[in-house]
Amino acid sequence: MKTHGKKYRDKSKLIDRSKTYAPSEAVKLLKEIKYAKFDETVDLAVVLGVDTKKGELVRGTVVLPAGVGKPVKIGVIAKGGKADEAKAAGADFVGAEDIIEKIKGGWLDFDVLIATPDMMGQVGRLGKILGARGLMPNPKSGTVTQDVTKTVKEFKSGRIEFRTDKFGVLHLKMGKVSFDDEALLKNFHTFFDAINRAKPSSVKGTYIKSATISSTMGPGLKIDTKRLNA
Repeated sequence: MKTHGKKYRDKSKLIDRSKTYAPSEAVKLLKEIKYAKFDETVDLAVVLGVDTKKGELVRGTVVLPAGVGKPVKIGVIAKGGKADEAKAAGADFVGAEDIIEKIKGGWLDFDVLIATPDMMGQVGRLGKILGARGLMPNPKSGTVTQDVTKTVKEFKSGRIEFRTDKFGVLHLKMGKVSFDDEALLKNFHTFFDAINRAKPSSVKGTYIKSATISSTMGPGLKIDTKRLNA
């Protein structure tokens, strides 16, 4: 059984486990219970009232106004003029068959992979490699596109993909503890707006069942979901 260290246990005492926190309260307390010496990532876990076995998947993209606080490595699979556009827009890796072969060999040194529609016939063969890691380009997430310039720039500036796992849970990195409260709250509310827009029409009952915010090393804080469902 995992045992947390003394610093973690001490900080946990500052949390009221019987309480659900307003987002502003949670963000403020998150900073007070920070104890790591590095700039921790702020993580969000959201349990949705969806039945993934019936195909109720929630996925999409959202541009976080304050960004995520770390550089995003972007790979683009494209040819000709679109490849040139990707390079000019700031993509980290650009290519066609050469990148596809590298991925087949196990290379995955990127956070986002974008492809033009004409390349998807070949990219589709990488499904087992990319799909398991959530890196497969997909039109629904905006990563299969002809507008390479806009897409690369948006991901560089804070656009992220989100998708429920098989248990109906969304995981998101929504910034750094060093962000000011206002920046974290803007990211928080922008993300939940996107979740609500992506709600499947077949979902009945409570949509957002629970939400927990935490830093990389710290304990989680339960969020009052009544506000979020409203």
